[in-house]
Amino acid sequence: MTRHGSLEVLLAQLQLTDSGFPGGLYTLSHGLEGFAQLGAIPDGLVADLVHAAGTADAAALALTHRAVSAGDWDLVAETDRRLHAVKLNREQRTASVRTGRQVLNTAGEAFGPGPAAHLADLVARGSAPGNHAVVVGTIHAGLGVPVEHAVASDLFAFAAGCAAAAVRLGRIDFRQAQRLLRDVRPDVARAASVALAAQDPRDLHSSAPVADAVSTAHERAEARLFFT
Repeated sequence: MTRHGSLEVLLAQLQLTDSGFPGGLYTLSHGLEGFAQLGAIPDGLVADLVHAAGTADAAALALTHRAVSAGDWDLVAETDRRLHAVKLNREQRTASVRTGRQVLNTAGEAFGPGPAAHLADLVARGSAPGNHAVVVGTIHAGLGVPVEHAVASDLFAFAAGCAAAAVRLGRIDFRQAQRLLRDVRPDVARAASVALAAQDPRDLHSSAPVADAVSTAHERAEARLFFT
């Protein structure tokens, strides 16, 4: 690939992971609002959530990327169904599919024809739910983004979404959000390594039981700023 082509791939990757991409991720606090409603956001929560993402969503992204690159759409669908199954509460499952399908609906306009159209067909036929990580993994693979870069950038976007949610909840200011992102970079790198080590959909698992319990309470809250 020429340098010009490599830069185009990088720019497309940045477009997909940008907070302004119309996927609806700005509506998610990834559980932070639930903790805030209970009185406090624990120290280290974002790092814990990033770790949990490494064993679930980020691992699913890595598996999807490899499966799309190999043309194994049965494995893509299996990975999508497995990811859906390991999301233990309705709020997280619903949000994952809602944002995933929004990205899928925008993919053609944003990136042109590609494997996302094949995934959209699987989703339309009910063969795959269309979780966000699987959709993004499919698009990254179609763009030619290396799987390591795809996983790392998506995990960083997740951490940035958590930091932005904490700002909107009034728990930290913008400077503290940047310090949080600096501090969590090693956790993102570790989570990426865990995700990239996944070899099979059965490797996907949930690892944030407290956050799952808080999310269950959050979906019944009388007032909410965020969907999750």
